[in-house]
Amino acid sequence: MTESIQNVIEQRISANQFDPTRILSTAQIQELVRLATCAPTAFNFQNWKFIAVQSPEAKERLKAASYGQQKVVDASVTFIVCGTLEAHKTLSHALKPSVAAGLIDQATHDSWVAMAAGGHENNPQRQRDEAIRSASMGAMTLMLAAQGMGLVSGPMIGFVPADVAREFKLSANDIPAMLVAVGYAAAGNWPQKPRLPVTDVLTIV
Repeated sequence: MTESIQNVIEQRISANQFDPTRILSTAQIQELVRLATCAPTAFNFQNWKFIAVQSPEAKERLKAASYGQQKVVDASVTFIVCGTLEAHKTLSHALKPSVAAGLIDQATHDSWVAMAAGGHENNPQRQRDEAIRSASMGAMTLMLAAQGMGLVSGPMIGFVPADVAREFKLSANDIPAMLVAVGYAAAGNWPQKPRLPVTDVLTIV
């Protein structure tokens, strides 16, 4: 991965055409997810799950739950990116490595766990909002990682969440936020489409 982050961002496309003859190794898939989990989450919740759909049988099941979109089959792998509910209940476990590394002390750990519980317990809307935020940041980081590895990616919202949950045995706490198809580009993809001028979207106060 030698490209500058600016080039990675500017060259990223939302791919629809993938070369179905090229696959990714397990090591490549693991590295994509490792990099994706470098994304930030509130309290360092790390409240996400990545399901790498790679086998032909699993791809067909996901295609059926995704309105028959062919790129699910043609991509080397399509990730089901989930955010998880009730993240406050597993926060202590998520923070233990930071305590062990000396990055935060036990008092900070205890404070974060208490604050997270106070804000999320009995608050399903906040839990869901946080799950979608975390999954979205993880998915974006995964797409940038793919671009940096010479791959292309395509985020997908065209799927039936209940069907995906059933077919891939998601728990009630797993919220499928989006799919991300990843692989090698085939002909026919659009370049990155023009963006609105910064002056249209930026307010400096």
